[in-house]
Amino acid sequence: MGADTWLEELGVSGLGEVDEPAFSGLAERHRRELHVHCYRMLGSFEDAEDTVQETFLRAWRRRETFGGRSTFRAWLYRIATNACLDLLAKRRPEPATGGEVLWLQPYPDRLLDELPAGDADEPETVAVARETIELAYLVAVQHLAPRPRAVLILRDVLGWPAKDVAEFLGDSVNSVNSALQRARAGMREHLPAERQDWTGGEEDAGTREVVRRYTEASVATNVDGLAALLRDDVRCSMPPTPGLHVGRDAVVNDWVEDGFEGMKHLRAVPTRVNRQPAVAFYQWRRREGAYLPLTIDVLRVTGGAITEIVTFHDDRFPRLGLPERLPADGTE
Repeated sequence: MGADTWLEELGVSGLGEVDEPAFSGLAERHRRELHVHCYRMLGSFEDAEDTVQETFLRAWRRRETFGGRSTFRAWLYRIATNACLDLLAKRRPEPATGGEVLWLQPYPDRLLDELPAGDADEPETVAVARETIELAYLVAVQHLAPRPRAVLILRDVLGWPAKDVAEFLGDSVNSVNSALQRARAGMREHLPAERQDWTGGEEDAGTREVVRRYTEASVATNVDGLAALLRDDVRCSMPPTPGLHVGRDAVVNDWVEDGFEGMKHLRAVPTRVNRQPAVAFYQWRRREGAYLPLTIDVLRVTGGAITEIVTFHDDRFPRLGLPERLPADGTE
């Protein structure tokens, strides 16, 4: 809907005449997509929430500056992008290094399902949307400097023209094009080599079988069974805990050293995070008389083997809409 149309519906000639409830109603229509945009920029679910709130606050305070040259949606994206850049300028002066992004947080699929459909019926659009929310993509993005990162997301993910991005960021078109080239080069350096194959899709029977076997082997603490599912160059991390393990032997040795084989009474709940298969694990706690959250593993499966495991702590369970506890099942 164009700016003139909805302003006419409200019976006003500009945003400066819109009261706060009406303005909030307009802005709220775009909350989820703005949240996902900020999440791509920042890699943190919670930082994205704070930045969307800051975006709405700035938009309300600056509503009289909206001249209708762009859509209301594009205007909000501009404010959100600059709010992200402001936050990045205040914190994390050092870029992500060594393949680790310790501030990375997961994004539940149930909230991604709230995104507006747009052109989702187009296969290419669906593929881009899925690939650009997966954890491997987000990790690669976090290795970019903030402004090239913004240019990449605005140009390659959202599809904004270079002229509009230049206006968003207060740069020239040549500067935007140069930043985009640098960002794309950086992404090629950090993305998985088999990027075109890395998304199996929800209906991929082979991926579902790998996840099923992984879940069963994990609950049984069967290290050999798990090792058989890992690709030679598998990567394993557990943000915000430092430590990136690369290679099957390194990953398995870390599990053994951490005493994984001695863990008992585990249960698993399958879920999806960042458009990837995930498994939430619970462990029996006798004092509470229930299975309580332990960790959640987000998997990347390529060619019938697990190529990456990103494990998150139990504090992520509420955000992901997972149960706080599971009742006894008689096997304790």
